[in-house]
Amino acid sequence: MKKLVALVAVLSAVLAHADNYPSKTVSIVVPFAAGGPTDRVARDLAEAMRKPLGDVAIVVDNVLGAGSSIGSNKVAKAAPDGYTLLLNHIAMATMPNLLRNMPFKVDSDFEYLGMINEVPMTVIARPTMPAKSFKEFREWLNGHKGAINLGNAGVGSASHLCGLMFQNALQIDMTAIPYKGTAPAMVDLMGGQIDLMCDQTTNTTAQIEAKKVIAYGVTTAKRLTVPALKDLPTLQEDGLKGFDVSIWHGLYAPKGTPADVVAKVNRALKIALKDPDFIKKQEALGAVIITDKRIEPAEHKKFVAAEIARWSPIIAAAKEYID
Repeated sequence: MKKLVALVAVLSAVLAHADNYPSKTVSIVVPFAAGGPTDRVARDLAEAMRKPLGDVAIVVDNVLGAGSSIGSNKVAKAAPDGYTLLLNHIAMATMPNLLRNMPFKVDSDFEYLGMINEVPMTVIARPTMPAKSFKEFREWLNGHKGAINLGNAGVGSASHLCGLMFQNALQIDMTAIPYKGTAPAMVDLMGGQIDLMCDQTTNTTAQIEAKKVIAYGVTTAKRLTVPALKDLPTLQEDGLKGFDVSIWHGLYAPKGTPADVVAKVNRALKIALKDPDFIKKQEALGAVIITDKRIEPAEHKKFVAAEIARWSPIIAAAKEYID
């Protein structure tokens, strides 16, 4: 009888909480460094979601490390009350294969809240690279097998994942040079210490526009409309058939978060994605706002499952893991 009374009390508290949500500051955990592309998405989204959630304060909490698993695990283990959310990118689909010891389960330890955007990638090289076109670049790569340095922002980062797919598509092994973030990798690329990198438009557009690096193509199926990148061909145009990779972002809550709270956050997310200021900021970085059914929690989860299956053989072939 006592257990039944206690259960009723807990359920009543949860329902009351859902009715009053949100009544205090909401935290969005970003498992990457402040100032990076995912952090930028989170801060813009927090501002756009503030009013739809009842003018509540939304703060961004950067908890980085281990390919985004430390921050993600913090949310997975947090109270399922809607006050601790996770904003992560494609790492949600690659961690199950990259991490040797997963402290949580992507498919069962989170409530999926909806997708946010997709960010195209660009293949760029040091400014002293002699190749002027992708065809010439591909010839250069074929002629320098065993001596190609491919930079990335660390194992599990967007640039690491794109680099894996690029090597897989070309069937050319390259020496991966992991850095602690995009900034130091970009510095070395511009200085000629590494040969190439594949990274998000949020990181590369300014450097391409300033001609500090050479850009050879975009990773999406269609050309981009961003002024600085509109003349770049797609890698598919240049012969890499089926090459299509973007870094998407999604929003998550701990498993067990009340359905009413999930619905409220999803509704606020949908409103935020239509906010003109948010759209303007994202489009300036080359990001594409999600407008299809993946904005719905169930479709978001289905998409991530498909992405896990897509990346599994690529990561297995590379044999690059996070201990």
